[in-house]
Amino acid sequence: MEESSGSMRSSKQREEMKKVREKTARKRSKEEEEEQDQDQDQDQDQIFNFNNKPAEEEEEDEDLSDSEDSVYSGLEDSGSDSEDDEDEEEALDAAADDDEEEEKEEQAQRTEERRRKEGGVTDGKEEQKKDEYEHDSSDEEDIRNTVGNIPMEWYRDFPHIGYDLDGKKIYKPIRNKDELDDFLDKMENPDYWRTVHDKQTGSDIILSDDQVELVNRLQRGQFGDVNFNEYQPSVEFFSKDVMIHPVTNRPADKRSFIPSLIEKEKVSKLVHAIKMGWIKPRRVEDDSRGRYYDLWSTEDSSILAKHKMHLPAPKIPLPGHQESYNPPPEYLFTDEERALWEQQDPSDRKLPFVPVRFSSLRQVPAFPRFIHERFERCLDLYLCPRQRKMRVNVNPEDLIPKLPKPKDLQPFPTTQSLVYQGHSGLVRSISVSPSGQWLASGSDDGSVRFWEVRSSRCMKTVQVGGAVKSVAWNPNPSVCLLAVALDSVVLLLSPSLADRQVVSASERLLSGQDEVEPAEGAGPVTWGEAEGEELNQGIRLRIQHPKAVHQVVWHTKGDYLASVMPDHSSHLQVFIHQVSRRRSQNPFRRNKGLVQCVSFHPVRPYFFVATQRSVRIYNLVKQEMTKKLQANSKWISSMAVHPGGDHVICGSYDCRLSWFDLDLSTKPYKMLRHHKKAVRGVAYHRVYPLFASASDDGSVIICHGTVYNDLLQNPLIVPVKVLRGHVITHDLGVLDVTFHPTQPWIFSSGADATIRLFT
Repeated sequence: MEESSGSMRSSKQREEMKKVREKTARKRSKEEEEEQDQDQDQDQDQIFNFNNKPAEEEEEDEDLSDSEDSVYSGLEDSGSDSEDDEDEEEALDAAADDDEEEEKEEQAQRTEERRRKEGGVTDGKEEQKKDEYEHDSSDEEDIRNTVGNIPMEWYRDFPHIGYDLDGKKIYKPIRNKDELDDFLDKMENPDYWRTVHDKQTGSDIILSDDQVELVNRLQRGQFGDVNFNEYQPSVEFFSKDVMIHPVTNRPADKRSFIPSLIEKEKVSKLVHAIKMGWIKPRRVEDDSRGRYYDLWSTEDSSILAKHKMHLPAPKIPLPGHQESYNPPPEYLFTDEERALWEQQDPSDRKLPFVPVRFSSLRQVPAFPRFIHERFERCLDLYLCPRQRKMRVNVNPEDLIPKLPKPKDLQPFPTTQSLVYQGHSGLVRSISVSPSGQWLASGSDDGSVRFWEVRSSRCMKTVQVGGAVKSVAWNPNPSVCLLAVALDSVVLLLSPSLADRQVVSASERLLSGQDEVEPAEGAGPVTWGEAEGEELNQGIRLRIQHPKAVHQVVWHTKGDYLASVMPDHSSHLQVFIHQVSRRRSQNPFRRNKGLVQCVSFHPVRPYFFVATQRSVRIYNLVKQEMTKKLQANSKWISSMAVHPGGDHVICGSYDCRLSWFDLDLSTKPYKMLRHHKKAVRGVAYHRVYPLFASASDDGSVIICHGTVYNDLLQNPLIVPVKVLRGHVITHDLGVLDVTFHPTQPWIFSSGADATIRLFT
């Protein structure tokens, strides 16, 4: 009974399975028809139409799998237990339910198809919606083959080419074309040139016109998108303006300012390991033995020879006749040549050896310095610079500044014209009258002499009874006065070497004190009238100072006179005297340093005071110091102010002449070191662009110094002439120098008791 009932059940099951298979076959055929209709309706412009063949292949796969399932299910049926039977019944019920659902879906699809065919254009929107989700429009590669980015050659010997998303194999399309068929296809198929083989699916794809155009654009190096503007204006995120706000306003991470515990742990482990001796510090290699390199061992000449800076290994010159054991007689040294060779320095010798003749090769001794010479050569190679220095070829003449020729800078004094002789001691000081007709000189023989410039005739001699340190002619042409400094007295002389009007004006200036009351209280300076013999010689006033006076200098207006008494212990080093009112004042409460010389500014109310190391400029109206010039010399000896007032020159005992540009800096614009010994005197010409310096080396150097009105242009300073003539006496040469007020002439006084005129 059980057997009969089992056979009955199995026959029923087979019938039901047959029905299920028929239904699935019917359903598939319908789906295929629908798909074909859809493919026809779709636009041809759609980009890579990869969907058809893989879909068919998937269906085939499904068929196969279904059939496999069916086969296995058939096999499993035979000899099944009761539990299996129950399971099968449940599966059949589920299959029947599935079939009902599938029938409903088929009906819904059919009605939709009908509506679409009838509606045509009206249902375009729905169609668009459907297309949007059915076909992927992205430019990504076909993502249904899930093998990833691997060489597709690996699947060459397999029937499939990858796996879909469900893990089922994607089979290759059947290819039974040989090369002949391929060639015929190439000749006959008009779309062959636009057919591309897709490695991911193994199928051939025909490119649309848009895709061909896209490929052409990319091959031409253009952008894929036609509408893309490659020259659109760039957005400058970062500009030259300082940004107030940061580009990102994200606060810093907490970990960026909290010490890392992990790093701390690592470091502590390393420290422990070093302490325990598990980690040894690196051994420093001892270089005392020395390491040697063969610089040219790995050199490939063919490659490196092309390099511009390549230095090849130097070659040993080939041996010549001199090195032969039996050289020709003309290569052997004579006695003279041998003696000369022995006298020469080894580096200057043409040959490092003397050629020697031997009758046979056996008699040639070993070279005694062979190893030493080899070592020298190796050392040369080792120390040879590997970098070729590119030398700049500079013409030495180009480095000399382009200065104008002295011929172009004339006139300037060149020749000695007159010698004024008569003094018996050093002539320390000379001064020329404002008219340029008379010359006054003061000497250590205690006399002041007045000379006529053009004839060198001594017009007058005044004995003052002491060594004259300084003489200064009043620069005002309407008076004729001379100031003379000797010991601690300043004398004012009226030499009467002018017409009556000038002499009477001078007398009036000196006698102007009658109306002025004498200063109350005797100061350090006392004024007194000259009497008797002095009055006859022309001395009018005596100004008694507390200490020895070294220099007197007039203000340009001719009423004020300054005197200098160098003394460290006293603040009374400089006095300014007013002649018309016979009063004296000490302008400085205290002096900073030992005052050497002073000078008035030619135009402005400035007063220059030169100490040993610097020149201070004071404003007499405001009563304050305006500038301090650093002379950069050890001891200033003399000073002169340019007629324009913006330039100063200082001579010093350390052979230097400093030119200061007051508008430029407090440091010297130029330092001239033309003299070999101490510079004693300096002077500017009032009219011509000339200045001069006198030195103990017995020479006077004339320099051309053009000062430009343009502040941007530096003064042009050119030495033009060295004038010699004075004899050096007791190591003293030229002591003073001064220019003629109108002519390009210069007067110099020397230790040889003469005054010389150079024109």
